[in-house]
Amino acid sequence: MKKTEMHIAGKDCVLYAQENAEYLLVQPVDEHDRALLDSEVAYIADNTDKRFALAAFHIDDWNQELTPWEMPLLHGKGRFGSGAADTLDWICRHLLPYCTERLGMAQGKARCFLGGYSLAGLFALWSGYQTDKFRGVAGVSPSVWYEGWLEFAAKSSLHAESVYLSLGTKEENAKHPVLAQIGHRIREYAHILADADRAPRHVLEWNEGGHFSDSDTRTAKGFLWLLQNGG
Repeated sequence: MKKTEMHIAGKDCVLYAQENAEYLLVQPVDEHDRALLDSEVAYIADNTDKRFALAAFHIDDWNQELTPWEMPLLHGKGRFGSGAADTLDWICRHLLPYCTERLGMAQGKARCFLGGYSLAGLFALWSGYQTDKFRGVAGVSPSVWYEGWLEFAAKSSLHAESVYLSLGTKEENAKHPVLAQIGHRIREYAHILADADRAPRHVLEWNEGGHFSDSDTRTAKGFLWLLQNGG
């Protein structure tokens, strides 16, 4: 597995690549996620015979660049932003062309999956409704408590063919009333997927612990499921 750090169109990125990779995994990360990428990629490699590459890119402002529309912050003053569209545009215009060319994948035919943790998981799910660039998306402990998410999903058409969802068993015990809704909301979202006219392959997996437990292993499990079920 070769690891290369790079700067692409204004963003810091790291690319892990096996020789003759057939799948490209894409993940937005913060500093915490980035520090765990080595172990995440190793977990994936140890549990699949699929040839893959993983491209991770750094998010400078988690509350602005990953959210599709505004809502009040859960703590303190201010609002979540609406920068998800710009982030997805950067992925499609810059990251995917660069990586597929570097890896020798045919542009437009590369088998790409998008996944992320927490707000990055919400971003991955939202992106599955915006573009057909990704065969599958993984929302790992995703922020589906986000205001308006269920309403959006219920009326929108999904392009992704496979959806992985997971949540920690203790996450719905959160003290904040909005975060405490996460268990109900992710179950409801799974029902929305199941009832869709073109229902995607999907799964809702439960992991032991709270929101901040084993994020690298949980994210790796999401990508592994997509590699096995995402086409």
